[in-house]
Amino acid sequence: MMKFRNSHYSNILVYTLIAQLLFFIGCKSAADVKVETAKNSLTTNMFDAELTNWEVWIGAVHTSVDLDVDKFDNVQIGKPLGLHKDLKKVFSVQEENGEAILKITGEIYGGLTTKKEYGNYHLSVQFKWGDKKWEPRLNTKRDSGILYHAKGPHGAFWNVWMASAEFQVQEGDCGDFIALGDVYGDVPSDKKMKSDGKPYFVYNPEGPLIPLKWGADFESGQASKATLHEKPHGEWNRLEIYCLGNESLHVVNGIVVNRVQNIRYDIDGKTISVTKGKIQLQSEAAEVYYKDLTLTPITMLPQKYKGL
Repeated sequence: MMKFRNSHYSNILVYTLIAQLLFFIGCKSAADVKVETAKNSLTTNMFDAELTNWEVWIGAVHTSVDLDVDKFDNVQIGKPLGLHKDLKKVFSVQEENGEAILKITGEIYGGLTTKKEYGNYHLSVQFKWGDKKWEPRLNTKRDSGILYHAKGPHGAFWNVWMASAEFQVQEGDCGDFIALGDVYGDVPSDKKMKSDGKPYFVYNPEGPLIPLKWGADFESGQASKATLHEKPHGEWNRLEIYCLGNESLHVVNGIVVNRVQNIRYDIDGKTISVTKGKIQLQSEAAEVYYKDLTLTPITMLPQKYKGL
C-alpha cells in the first residue's frame, strides 16, 4: 500500500476517491438502483387464483363451439357475450409447484383486462404455447397478444378488444407492434415490399420514424421485429414491455425487438397523447399459458437498451 508523507495531500486524495465513488454510485442509482429498489418494494404480482386484478370480456362465439348461445361464422362482427360471461372458462388459473399459472384455452376470442390503468412501468411475464388450436384459426399460426395502453370501451376492435398498442404474441412473430383501433404510434423502421406490392415495415433503431395505424392515411398499422428470439414450442419465454410516458420497448428473452414512440389515441375528433391505460391478455384461438406477470414502476428506460 502506498504511504503518504503529507497528510494534507493524503486527505485530498481520499476525499477525491470518495467523491468519485459517490458519483459512480449516483450514476448507478439513476440507471439501476431506483429500478432495483422499486422491484423490491413496489413490484406487483398480477396473478392470483381469483384473478382479482382483472375482469373478463368474451367476444362472439364461433359456430364450432359447443355452447348454447348465438353463434357466428365471422366472429369479428358477431355479437359478443360481453363482460363477466366466460361460459367456457377460457381464462383460468392453475397452480403448479406453488406458481399461479394462467391458462387461456383460446376456444373463444376474449380479453383478460386489468381493472385499473397503468403507466410508467416494466411489465415482465413468461409465456409458452399449449397444443390446442380452434376455429377460425385452426390452420394458422398460434396467436395471442399483450395489449397495453388500452383505451375506451371493451369490444372497440373486432367486438373483442379495446383500442390499444399490441405486443404481438404469435408463433414466429413475438414482439411485433400492432396498432389496434384508434391507439397507434411511430416506430423507427425500414419499409419493404411484399410480393403483392403492399408495403410492410421492419423495426430498425436507425430507420426513419414511421406512423403506424390501420387507416386510409397510413401505409400500415404494424412493425415487425427484425430478428427472431423465441424458444421452441412448449418452452417458457420471457416477454417484457417497458412503458415510459408515451414510449415503449418490446423485449423478447432479453433482446429489444421493437420501440414505439408517440403513442396516441384518436377520440372525438382529437388526438391525445397516451401515457397510461389498461392491459389485456388475448384469447385468440390458441392454447397459451402465462405466469409470473409483474408490474414494476419505473422513472426511466434501462440504460442497457439505450439506442436499441
